[in-house]
Amino acid sequence: MRTPIVAANWKMHKTCEEAVSYFRRLLELVPARREVELVILPPATLLFLAQKHLAGSGIAWGAQHAYPEPQGAFTGEVSVTQVADLGASFLVCGHSERRRLFGEDDGLVARKVRAALEGGLIPILCVGETLEEREAGRAWEVVRGQLAAALADLELPSPERLVIAYEPVWAIGTGVAARPQDAQEVAARIRHWLGERFPGLGERVRIQYGGSVKPDNASDFLALPDIDGALVGGASLDPESFWEIARAA
Repeated sequence: MRTPIVAANWKMHKTCEEAVSYFRRLLELVPARREVELVILPPATLLFLAQKHLAGSGIAWGAQHAYPEPQGAFTGEVSVTQVADLGASFLVCGHSERRRLFGEDDGLVARKVRAALEGGLIPILCVGETLEEREAGRAWEVVRGQLAAALADLELPSPERLVIAYEPVWAIGTGVAARPQDAQEVAARIRHWLGERFPGLGERVRIQYGGSVKPDNASDFLALPDIDGALVGGASLDPESFWEIARAA
């Protein structure tokens, strides 16, 4: 049985005051006992507030980005070691915005995944095709290539130590979600691939859908047999909206 997992990717949003207000409201909304795992992914400047306000709540948190080297002359970067030292549990790896805007290639994504696992974090590995690639019939080819590159020569200690987020690039932040049947088709192929790559473990790895997930369409995706949760962007910036999506899981 795979526990649903819904994560809030705040991206580059919120001040300290806004984050504290969010955490307080979310803790009012979320019951102590629930059947879904919640993860908050604030920007680096707010990680310490997640540590402070979510401690003991059962709500996990993590970082949107960290550099794979443990330390060194990397001005402006934050390491996996530093993020883990704060008490984070998750690290987003390979988000399309990191790939597109900051030039993160498959090699760097693979290093981040490995560093996360070695540092005690759970990588949320993002994969997904562009609209041009989908229209050319190459969606699965692209996703399979991203999976193979990021997880090459990797030992997976347990299925709980990895999350895959299928995010069609053309649906991220556009308000246009993929059709549920398209998301299910790719998720099923991902699950089959994981089963072959990690025999006995891969079938139990959780797969999220991401890309314009909102309260009014969340149930359409979260009811799919191979979708175990959501990686939520804009709709996660409001605690009521985020919890409504999580409840659909």
